[in-house]
Amino acid sequence: MANCCNNKACEIELLRNRQSAVLKTVLAINLAMFMVELTAGLFSGSISLVADSLDMLGDALVYGFSIYVVARGARMKANAALLKGGIMAAFGLFVLAQAVYKIIFPQVPIFEAIGAIGLLALAANSICFALLWRHRTDDINMSSVWLCSRNDIIANVSVLFAAAGVWLTHSGWPDIIIGLSLAALFLRSALSVLHEAIRERRAINT
Repeated sequence: MANCCNNKACEIELLRNRQSAVLKTVLAINLAMFMVELTAGLFSGSISLVADSLDMLGDALVYGFSIYVVARGARMKANAALLKGGIMAAFGLFVLAQAVYKIIFPQVPIFEAIGAIGLLALAANSICFALLWRHRTDDINMSSVWLCSRNDIIANVSVLFAAAGVWLTHSGWPDIIIGLSLAALFLRSALSVLHEAIRERRAINT
C-alpha cells in the first residue's frame, strides 16, 4: 500500500479525482453565471448577453456529463464529446436565429448592463480556464471541456466589444454582429469536437 502511488492504476485514479473536482468547480461557476447573464440579458435587451448566458448553461450541462464519464472508458468519453459537439452546434443555431430576429425587430440594448456583466463573465471564465488548463491534454473528454472554456473567454471579450459598439453608435447593430460572430464560433467549435469524437470512435472500433 505504501507504494500505491507508484502503481499506474493509482496514478490514473488520482488523475480522475482531480478532474472530477475541477469539473464540479467550473460547473458551479457556469450555473451561477447562467442565471446572472440571462437575467441581465433579458433586462438589457442584449442578444450577446443572452447568447453568452445560454452558452454558460450549455457548458454547465457539458461539465455535468463530463463528471459522469470522467471515470468511464474511451468509448463513453467519445460519446460524451459527440453530445458536447451537438450542444455547441445547437447553441450556435439558436444565436443565429436570435440575431435574425433582432434584425427584423431592432432594439437598442442597454450598453452599461452589457459591459458590466460582460466583465463579470470574463472574470468567471478566466478562473475556469485556469483551472482546466493543466487537464487540457489528459483525454478527449477534458480536451473538449477546455475548448468550451476557451471559447467562453473569446465570447466574453466579444460581448465587451458589443457594449462599446452600442455605446458609440447608439444602435443595436454591434450587438447583432457579435451575436452572428458567436454563432459562427460555436458552429466551428462544434464541428471540431464532432470530428475529433468521430475519429476517436473509429479508432476504438478498429
